[in-house]
Amino acid sequence: MFALPSKKAKSKVHNIEPYYNWRNLYISSEDSGSPFFQKEYSELYYSDKIYDHYIHPQWDSFGSQTLFLKVIFAEYSEGYAIIEMIGEWNDCLYNDIMLLKRNLIEGMMDSGISKFIILGENVLNFHPSDDLYYEEWFEEVEDQDGWIALLNFRDHVLEDFQEANVDSYFVLGGKLNDLKWRTQTPMQLFSQVDDQVMKRLGPVL
Repeated sequence: MFALPSKKAKSKVHNIEPYYNWRNLYISSEDSGSPFFQKEYSELYYSDKIYDHYIHPQWDSFGSQTLFLKVIFAEYSEGYAIIEMIGEWNDCLYNDIMLLKRNLIEGMMDSGISKFIILGENVLNFHPSDDLYYEEWFEEVEDQDGWIALLNFRDHVLEDFQEANVDSYFVLGGKLNDLKWRTQTPMQLFSQVDDQVMKRLGPVL
């Protein structure tokens, strides 16, 4: 069940905004290659909910009832995107991975994105189903020399990925689970993640 990220006073889901310090570099609603191109946002009207908790209106829906996201950076010439997520990842009830793959990822891949950095600090639970769409996504990025990296996911969520045997489709854990990404530029973050990926893959013979 979805729970508030903290019990501290005034810590509410609706106060959690997508990261906005890179907006001088990229805005998904101004990106003609984005599925959120020309979307208009309200700072006052809260409409989307995760269960009975309203979320900040700057988050984007990709069709899931419990998981929302924000593409906070995309660089088509370099082929990478940085996506921040919030909510409950529920493949069991809502097939969130299928919705993510079909409604967002495929369009980005058609535009040349093959390396995905997924920020998961605000993903509070994971409920698995089968691994069909994970395998499909992995094989497609691998064909383009790409990868999918999970950053700063909570330990219990990573454990759930591992128990569901879908962790092998991602680069995760180790240094990737405690990156201070907000202090970096998108290019610095991408370079750091790419370096970790290359170290794990080892030398190409």
